[in-house]
Amino acid sequence: MSTGKTRLRAGVLVAGLPVILGLAACAAAPPATALVATDTESVTHAGNGRVPEGAEWTQHYFPSSDGSDTDLHADVLLPEGLAEDEQVPVIVSVGAYFGHSGEALVAGDEEHTGPSDRFGDLIEGGELFDRGYALVMVDLRGFGGSSGCLDFMGPGEQADVKAAIEWAESQPWSTGSVGMYGKSYDAITGLVGNNLKLDALDAVVAQAPMWDLHRSVRSNGVPRAPMVDTARSYNETAKIPALPDDDDRYRANAAYELEVPECEVMNSFGYKTANPDSEFWATRDLAAQAAGTDTPLFFTQGLLESVTAPEGMQEFLANHTGPQRGWLGPWEHIRGNDRDGEGTLKAGREGWFDEVMAFYDEHLKGKEPAVDVPAFSIQDSTGSWRAQDTWPVVERDANIVLSPGSYVDDGAEGDLTVQTGNSYIQFSQPLEQEIRITGTPRITFDATGHGNVMVKLHDVAPDGNAVLFDEHVSVVKPGTTTFDLKSTDWTLPAGHVLAVEIGTIESGVFSNWIDTPSNETIAVTNAQLDLALDDPADDLSTPGEQALYLDLYVEVSKQEIPIGPPVFSVPAISEPSSEN
Repeated sequence: MSTGKTRLRAGVLVAGLPVILGLAACAAAPPATALVATDTESVTHAGNGRVPEGAEWTQHYFPSSDGSDTDLHADVLLPEGLAEDEQVPVIVSVGAYFGHSGEALVAGDEEHTGPSDRFGDLIEGGELFDRGYALVMVDLRGFGGSSGCLDFMGPGEQADVKAAIEWAESQPWSTGSVGMYGKSYDAITGLVGNNLKLDALDAVVAQAPMWDLHRSVRSNGVPRAPMVDTARSYNETAKIPALPDDDDRYRANAAYELEVPECEVMNSFGYKTANPDSEFWATRDLAAQAAGTDTPLFFTQGLLESVTAPEGMQEFLANHTGPQRGWLGPWEHIRGNDRDGEGTLKAGREGWFDEVMAFYDEHLKGKEPAVDVPAFSIQDSTGSWRAQDTWPVVERDANIVLSPGSYVDDGAEGDLTVQTGNSYIQFSQPLEQEIRITGTPRITFDATGHGNVMVKLHDVAPDGNAVLFDEHVSVVKPGTTTFDLKSTDWTLPAGHVLAVEIGTIESGVFSNWIDTPSNETIAVTNAQLDLALDDPADDLSTPGEQALYLDLYVEVSKQEIPIGPPVFSVPAISEPSSEN
């Protein structure tokens, strides 16, 4: 357990990018529609309804840490009434979604400026200010009130994260203990913060992050839709204008992307870089960069989601040596506390903010947790929650030898079955016991011909009703192909069959790859599937309900696959590990 740090810090006054004059966004004087905070004048909820109750809002500017003239903007929320000599630990979030006029798009309903409400749920649910924490929201370069060109978590944005953490540590109201919080993009910045190995950073909470950015836009050489969509989306977010009553510096920085059109070109071009070992992507391989890092990490991961899919997660966790906690389960791109319109928790587990704040209290304040909670709370395909000390728990490694086969890489749409010629399917013997496939499956095979391949794992009931529970794709060339599927945690009941499908890339509901089929026949030999197995009989249950997304996923992804002759077996956990 780390202990809280108490250090008196002198105030730091820094110069940023000079205000750019003559911009259309800054032509008119801001109307006096609301009280706008500065770095010396704070505003409370009474003066500006966008300020959370119990907080005082100030705005600050400081340079990035890369020596450029990038001017970073931060909205700071301190507990209201904080004494001049009082210090509090700081929760920092660094990202693209803190613009005063909207997150990803212009909100359109903001009458005046004010701090973003992106993490209003943390403020309320975590009772952040009553508990004695500050919240600092920092705009990455190119977003909100920060100048500069966005670069999708490249060296520049990583320098912004470093600057944000060190700035928060150094403020006179800061104890010097800093935590990070985020979801999606601002969860990625939390992983970056960990990888920077800064003494100031004492804890990271990252919900649904990307663990390796290259894998989010290319899958083993096959481009994905985010290669185009993500670049376009963030380019548009970077263009969100300031509000009329934002200060001149904020409005000048917000107009930067419009005034410097090459920012958009450079950002879009970077996504198209194909080589995963290139300098562009090597700097964004967060899983590899996590080697030897030890910042306490609390994360969530939807095992069935495609927005920030579970790719590179196991590698990151293996490389990270510090304390780890996690919520994993069969849900989509959500926060740990998200609810549907009827108030039902989407993940199915109560207590998200209780666990988050206990995590911060332990690592930022040095307080022992009052209640023991599992290090890992995991829901598998049965909808049941279990507690584990780590993830994955592997009771047996299975190296399954598959039979040769062939398929035509024609990019056929619709359901693929063994009769189409677009894929071939191999079946296991019916399982003798309930077995969980966990961790990250890996496929290896030799091939002739050029094209693409999709490998899919199906859970097939005795009546032929099958559910696709894992898949991935790769470019195929003559020779040996090896790649990981997505990390999974799926339990197959006794009597069910594991089906392994190898074929062309299917376009469908859960496929977002940009496929260019070769129309060649690909012959596959020497195929082996490596699986990590766990026995559900050993599970230690923990409270929670089934995730809302699970039934929908099963319904949409199921298909009829008549069971053919078995060609392999999934070994029982009790069998000697030398047998298959």
